[in-house]
Amino acid sequence: MYLHEHDAKELLARYGVPAPAGCSVGIDALIPDNLPQPGPWVVKAQISAGGRGKAGLVLKAATRAELNAHAGSMLGKTVKGRRVERVRIERCIDFVSELYIGLLLDAEACGVRVIVSARGGMDIEAVPATDIRSEVVKLDTIAIADCVARLAMTFEPKAAQALREAGAQLAHAFVAAELRLIEINPLFVRADGSWMAGDAKVVADENALQRQPALQAMVKNNAAHYTEAAVKLEHGFDYVVVDADGELGLLTTGAGLSMMLIDELRAVGLKPYNFLDVRTGGFRGDPSRLISVLQWINAGRRVRVVLVNIFAGITDLGEFSRLLVEAIKRVPGFDKPVVARLVGNNLAAARENLAAAGIALHTDLDAAVAEVRRLMEAA
Repeated sequence: MYLHEHDAKELLARYGVPAPAGCSVGIDALIPDNLPQPGPWVVKAQISAGGRGKAGLVLKAATRAELNAHAGSMLGKTVKGRRVERVRIERCIDFVSELYIGLLLDAEACGVRVIVSARGGMDIEAVPATDIRSEVVKLDTIAIADCVARLAMTFEPKAAQALREAGAQLAHAFVAAELRLIEINPLFVRADGSWMAGDAKVVADENALQRQPALQAMVKNNAAHYTEAAVKLEHGFDYVVVDADGELGLLTTGAGLSMMLIDELRAVGLKPYNFLDVRTGGFRGDPSRLISVLQWINAGRRVRVVLVNIFAGITDLGEFSRLLVEAIKRVPGFDKPVVARLVGNNLAAARENLAAAGIALHTDLDAAVAEVRRLMEAA
């Protein structure tokens, strides 16, 4: 889960990481009178993507008029496929240098990759490799902090001190909050040697949400901004819209199988609307999960057909099919044709239940896809 900068800074502040005072303003909200200190300020669009500065989504404002103009120009704008629903307004900071520090969970290397540079800012990608220092250490607060200090030893004194202090705070946050990524770019160093997070990129592990009350609260309070994480937190399974213009809704289980299915459908020219791992073991005779999924799919503005693809192990397909038919009946306004491809336990009962609802059951994926095509052409 890629946190917006405002939320990333709010989370890191809990672990002692300082940042410029700021506030969040939504698309339908008024800019408050009690802004963070007198101007000038910086207006920053809040989207889950990098490169905002080069996209004109980070602008300075010296007056209230400029502040209103910049916020108005950003809110509602779509950039990199993401709509700007809120901005962060924070006070400008005087600094003497910009540094870079990043902590990344590196699964391949079985550790945490620590990256530091005495040069940070908008053009970090252009910094020569010789000016960037990196090392992999074990997932341990002290090991990460010591690594940052070691990599920064040859930097000028104020930069080295700032990175040592920041490294200790960020290592604590990284481990305690079970994060996958922290990137502070730039890390502002001020004339007196103090430092602040000028920007903050944080990626949290959605699988750790149940153990992280602060992240849970953040997701619940900002469900409109973290839709997928909010769904997983509330409903206990993964649902992601992969193409807002997709024409084929997917009701599937198994993360790997579902991703493979999306690739196969795209390869033959179809446009899947969503990814889903509904986790049939959590049904327990209740169609609620299926009702929620069908409601979300039904909201897809261009969805014309729903494909059900369930490869069952211990799941009873007779029970699943009964719940599916019940869910279809209980979704208001659901009028999409349903194609079912089921493989596994108690297939005969599933065939009977689906036939009674006018849904043909396929065991072969190619046959199911052929029916999807036929229904789309007839629509």
